[in-house]
Order: sequence, then C-alpha cells, then structure tokens
Amino acid sequence: MHAGFLIYSFYTVLGKIAAKYAFLSLHFCIFYCILIFILFVYAILWQQVLKVIPLSFATANKASTIVWGMLWSYLFFQEEITLKKVIGAIIIISGIILLSTSTKSEEQKNE
Repeated sequence: MHAGFLIYSFYTVLGKIAAKYAFLSLHFCIFYCILIFILFVYAILWQQVLKVIPLSFATANKASTIVWGMLWSYLFFQEEITLKKVIGAIIIISGIILLSTSTKSEEQKNE
C-alpha cells in the first residue's frame, strides 16, 4: 500500500517540473505523459489495495503522501523543511498509527 503511495506522491514532482516549460511544448508533454502514467499505475494499485484493506484504513494512510511530498520538495526543488512542516508530518504519522492500532483492537474485540 505504501509503495503505491510513494509512486502516487511522485506525480507532484513531475507536475511541478512540467509547469516550468511552455504549455504543450515537447518537454511539457513528456513530463505530463509520465505524470498520467504514474496516476494510471497508482489507480490500478489502489484498486488492488482496496480488495484486501478496509477503505477507512487505506484512505487514512493516504495522508502519508504529504510526508513524501515534503521529502520530494526538499530533494528536487531545495525547498525548506520548516518546523511547522515537521510538526504537521508528525501529526499525520501519529494519526495513521492511532488509526491502525485502534482498528486492530476493534477487530480483536469483534472476534
């Protein structure tokens, strides 16, 4: 599931790179086609994930793409990672952990 989110998060990088070029120029179209391909691959992976993982859990974990986006912005565009961004990432990860542990405990109660 998180491998799919990693792939999905990369589309923002390609979109930002494509935006640097003139609309419908060759480079713009190439990056945009790769972006669409990544979204296509992600859509297939997402459907496979939903076959085995509850929708509420999978959707909550999708928020992890924000953390990946922060990493990509630092690596590819030298954007600053501020304290507020780190705190936000910690809140997101904490929420994912909280949901995943509460889901497991609810499943154990139902058994």
